[in-house]
Amino acid sequence: MSHDLVIRNANVVDGTGAAPFAADIAIDNDTISAIGKINYSGKEEINARGNAVTPGFIDLHTHLDAQIGWDPMLTSVTWHGITTALLGNCGVTFAPCKPSDKEFLASMMETVEDIPKNAILSGLPWDWESYGGYLDSIQRSGPMINVAGLVGHCATRFYVMGERAIEEPATEDEIKQIAEIAGQSVKDGAFGFSTNRHIGHLLPDGRPIPGTFAEHHEIHEIAKSIGKYDGIMQTVMNFTKFEEEMDLIGEEAALCRGALFSAVAGEKPEMVKRIDQKVMAFRNAGHNVTGVTVPRSGGGVGGLATNNFFYSGAWKELHKMDFGGRLAALRDESMRRKLVQDVKDSADAKSVFQHTSNWYPMGVEDRPRYTGSPDESLNAIAEAAGEHPVETWIRLTLESNGKMLFHHRSFNVNLDTLAEMIGTEWAMPGLGDAGAHVSQMIDSGWSTFVLSHWHRDMGLYSLEEAVRRISGVPAEVLGLNDRGTLAVGKRADINVIDIDTVEERQPHIVNDFPDGAPRFIQRGTGYQATICNGQIVLRDDEHTGLRSGKVLKNSAR
Repeated sequence: MSHDLVIRNANVVDGTGAAPFAADIAIDNDTISAIGKINYSGKEEINARGNAVTPGFIDLHTHLDAQIGWDPMLTSVTWHGITTALLGNCGVTFAPCKPSDKEFLASMMETVEDIPKNAILSGLPWDWESYGGYLDSIQRSGPMINVAGLVGHCATRFYVMGERAIEEPATEDEIKQIAEIAGQSVKDGAFGFSTNRHIGHLLPDGRPIPGTFAEHHEIHEIAKSIGKYDGIMQTVMNFTKFEEEMDLIGEEAALCRGALFSAVAGEKPEMVKRIDQKVMAFRNAGHNVTGVTVPRSGGGVGGLATNNFFYSGAWKELHKMDFGGRLAALRDESMRRKLVQDVKDSADAKSVFQHTSNWYPMGVEDRPRYTGSPDESLNAIAEAAGEHPVETWIRLTLESNGKMLFHHRSFNVNLDTLAEMIGTEWAMPGLGDAGAHVSQMIDSGWSTFVLSHWHRDMGLYSLEEAVRRISGVPAEVLGLNDRGTLAVGKRADINVIDIDTVEERQPHIVNDFPDGAPRFIQRGTGYQATICNGQIVLRDDEHTGLRSGKVLKNSAR
């Protein structure tokens, strides 16, 4: 007798939070068939000696809804141990969709999530109308890893109300239709419903996206409808109405299986305490409420290879050049003087100076720097050198032959406050936004960062707790009973990781979206293997080319 795959000499970190233990793991077909001392050989074997063997990680917040249409390998998350990705967050989805609504949904996704409209329209097959049909289309594409979906408020509301969905309240009959479609979508396989109340998310014409100001009654009816089929609600709140919005999240959780929300740690610990008090009150009342937040400062990434740098005067001409032209321009002394003076003389010079106080050089080493202290900001470096920040930006860029990137911190800026938040019972690391803001930011490697920074470097999490928070807990949130932890009979979604070396690599721009649109990618290192449904999809940090993922559907399906 032999097994399809045997992992030998594993340091098993099973995703439950239990202490690691030594064992072998046998896999047959797509299932873990034995854990312990495996006497039979495997048709294929992995020697994991010295490495941790964990469940595959689950990313609860992605926007890969479009990218999956032309990139079934789902980069960059698949370089970071993710074996299940949740699509459809923030209320913006491509289903339900009438044939006449494609342009609207694509335009909305471009302005809200920075996914190029033309790439969306040309890169997706658009062979669906219902959300269940969209999930079936994804399965036909053959993804590398598992995907799960949420149906979005924007698409659902527009499907029912048309243009009225943008700024008008829904009638009772329209609320009934929206709720029925939401419930049917969950019955057809969605894991829940996402809604977006963030007032900064706008359509191309500046109007709010559908659902931004939906009345609580509408949200309640939706939550009731999806609750019949064990669905969850995912919410991006209106951060200007904290108390009211947090109460709404609690109300959602009381009406369905649970609520998932995007959490942001403020500059001071008081905000974490306010959210903690609210969430723990909900949880103590028996309601399942979970937050996700980026486990480092969130924000953009800029540098010479991007369009995310200065915008005034001669800098506009620089933006029109390719990378080689930009670098040559910076090397010209007269051009440098002009570029510096343009920033100093610009109408928003004071604002630029304030922004650069949150720009941090990411270094030129293989591992990017995300955790610099305030005295390592661009402004602080400039002050120490007796320079203007724009002069320092140019100098560091030239010293690195144009390779230097700058992390533009905009939220979760205080890392101590962030540590306090992700140390709570309810705040899980995540919110990487994979597939969105593709030319502006890249946080797809968040899971690797949790292991390298918060576990290995800082000790905030033990290894077993770090793994639990990025595998077992997300599985519980989605109600995935067959994966997320390592046990006999569970699906074989597994990582083999060198914890001593695991880390992210520097992000860089590629032009591999439809029509050559640019995006950031970011690779990882330290992953000996990633296994999805029993197949090795990544070995020694490289994709094997196998695509064994499935569209996961909720228990109602």
